[in-house]
Amino acid sequence: MKSMAWLVLLAIVSGAQAGEEESTPCDNVETDQQTYACAAFNKQTAERELKSAYDDLIQRIRDQYADESDKADALAGRMDAAEKLWTQLRDADCKVETYAEKPGSKAFEAAWNTCVAQRSDDRSEYLQSIGQQ
Repeated sequence: MKSMAWLVLLAIVSGAQAGEEESTPCDNVETDQQTYACAAFNKQTAERELKSAYDDLIQRIRDQYADESDKADALAGRMDAAEKLWTQLRDADCKVETYAEKPGSKAFEAAWNTCVAQRSDDRSEYLQSIGQQ
């Protein structure tokens, strides 16, 4: 239950961050079902932003090494390998964080989605910082 209180707080904060932007499932979260929907929305949004950050990084690499395609290919390959390892680490960390919840339950899904969203947001920030002047 401690994790549920934390999830409700996260949903409220997420809803507040949405501010005057378009409506999201995180607006006015009052029920468990709304909390679950908010966690799923946050995960989907964070994964979309992560993909965008990764794609932007690969483009920065290609632009930076436009005249040295071998270096661009090598660095892009290293980034691909790092991203695969990071995904494994994220999933392992989230398995630890969701251990107390019953797999397949709504509480587990919400906790998993929240964990993945948080880790993906952190990774997006990191990827955005690479290669910035």
